Amino acid sequence: MLDLWYELTTILLPFQWLDHNFMKNALLAVLLVTPLFGLLGTMVVSNRMVFFSDSLGHGAFTGIAIGVLLGGIKPLTALVLFSLFFSIAITVIKNKSSVSTDTIIGVFSSTAIALGLMIMSHGGSFAKFSSYLIGDLLSITPVDIGMLFGVFIGIVLLWLVIFNKILVISINPSLAASRGINTLLVEILFSSALAIVVAISIQWVGLLIINSMLVLPAAAARNVTSNVRQYHLVSVLFAIFAGVAGLILSYYWNTATGATIILVAAMLFFTTFLLRNHFIE
Repeated sequence: MLDLWYELTTILLPFQWLDHNFMKNALLAVLLVTPLFGLLGTMVVSNRMVFFSDSLGHGAFTGIAIGVLLGGIKPLTALVLFSLFFSIAITVIKNKSSVSTDTIIGVFSSTAIALGLMIMSHGGSFAKFSSYLIGDLLSITPVDIGMLFGVFIGIVLLWLVIFNKILVISINPSLAASRGINTLLVEILFSSALAIVVAISIQWVGLLIINSMLVLPAAAARNVTSNVRQYHLVSVLFAIFAGVAGLILSYYWNTATGATIILVAAMLFFTTFLLRNHFIE
């Protein structure tokens, strides 16, 4: 499959930056993962879940540490499993408790980051974890791409199933419940999808900026759209554009790919923010 991708990019995209297979791998990864950020980010922004999505990065940090501590478990496996546990725990307690959502997320987030730091500081060296903090998209392997493809298909299918339900919940949870929607289950599915995308992407985008990839394309799209369909489409397009442009610029500027992608997404946000009155009119 990848051989076909290499041939197509060589024929259709005869650019210097695609002379290397690692750039072709990175481009394919960008085309697979950025639409997921754009799609899921719409609900993160609309439902004011930015703090929640940021806490997933803290949970992922602890997952990495646990994976390394246990030794026999690959860090990515522990990362995904702990991120799922973390997101589901927050969602369940948030729905069952009268305590404010911000407080619950803050407690989980601070506990996770403290636990992760404690585990990682054991032995006195953080050097082996630096790749997760900064990210390295150019190190993505064919096996990673296969995993990304599977996640892409799974998230898109899940989104087709729960989108209308999560939209109703975002508008009025009581109305959703009165229509027979299992709000807790739908929220768990959505938070789990977020956790998986964040967890698998951290090693390429970087833990320090992963939340920005969820927020910026959707926030930029919200500045210039007037209905749900436009909002989702533009968010996905902005995410893809930021990913591809950031990848190309990082190649020529010799900068961290994840950070460059985020800066392009930030540029889109500020540009649309300045032009939003023109689009609204």
